[in-house]
Amino acid sequence: MGTTFQTGPAPHFRKPVSVRTIMLDVLIALTPAVIVGIFQFGFSALLLCVIGVLGAELFEFFVMRVLRKKKEFVPDGSAAVTGLLLALNVSSALPWYLLLIGIVVAIGIGKHVFGGLGANPFNPALVGRAFLIISFPVQMTTWIQAGAWKAESLVSAATPLGILKENGFEQASSGFSNLQLFLGNSGGCIGEVSAIALLIGFAYLVVRKRANPVTPIAYIGTAMILSTIFFLVNPEQFGSPLFHLLSGGLLLGALFMATDMVTSPATIKGAMLFGVGCGAITMLIRFAGGTPEGVMFSILIMNAFKPLIDRISHPKPFGLQKKEAK
Repeated sequence: MGTTFQTGPAPHFRKPVSVRTIMLDVLIALTPAVIVGIFQFGFSALLLCVIGVLGAELFEFFVMRVLRKKKEFVPDGSAAVTGLLLALNVSSALPWYLLLIGIVVAIGIGKHVFGGLGANPFNPALVGRAFLIISFPVQMTTWIQAGAWKAESLVSAATPLGILKENGFEQASSGFSNLQLFLGNSGGCIGEVSAIALLIGFAYLVVRKRANPVTPIAYIGTAMILSTIFFLVNPEQFGSPLFHLLSGGLLLGALFMATDMVTSPATIKGAMLFGVGCGAITMLIRFAGGTPEGVMFSILIMNAFKPLIDRISHPKPFGLQKKEAK
């Protein structure tokens, strides 16, 4: 007897894949960055991460069940990812209640005002962070020195990019070696300080086929090319390419937020254009802007260009021929 094949409407999956399993993988991938963040910044970092996950899930449950009247709604983990990403994008010195305000903005405005998961044009976690950085700039830019929680009192410290912006590359590089930046021994947001933790987490996503590596490669490659050019022009002012790669939120943004399935292009050509745009805008803000960091704004700006990128990068259906203009 021959084998009977049953087919149904597209899309066709080789194995069961759900939003919940994808979001669980993202949470697992972020775990190394969370662990390093807690090790470097102590209980306050742990508290913010827990509040981020639970607060986002509870608020989305309220929005769906009470405000949108979706009585059948069951949490899918996407809110937890948004809340954790937001927590990893703030200083460990941020008061917990401000993080909750950011969560309300991220989930309420960044996500559900557009219709919920799959309909939001902007990365919700970055929408929440943008609101916080504009509304509470002092609290969002108060940085704690890595490891200071082990002492009797916390010590505030400038970030590597902040020192580069204010005092030049010589002082920045003397205060932070590439090894320190790679391992996570520097001030900054909870989840951005350790390059190795972020790379391990992203490698897990690639192995699980949950992330498209094209966007991060284009993003990081563009940033490295531009930083190399500027470094050759004025090393002291602009800093080395490796310093820019390991400092700030470039890796966190390139690996975990520019790759968001909803707000980034799906085609290879589109992913390349998206990554190049993010890298170029990031370095433009770092070199010429008033703030030492540009990752957040670069991704949000490119999120706005996603529909246009999708349109120009959409592959032509096989056999379709353009009509000649008369």
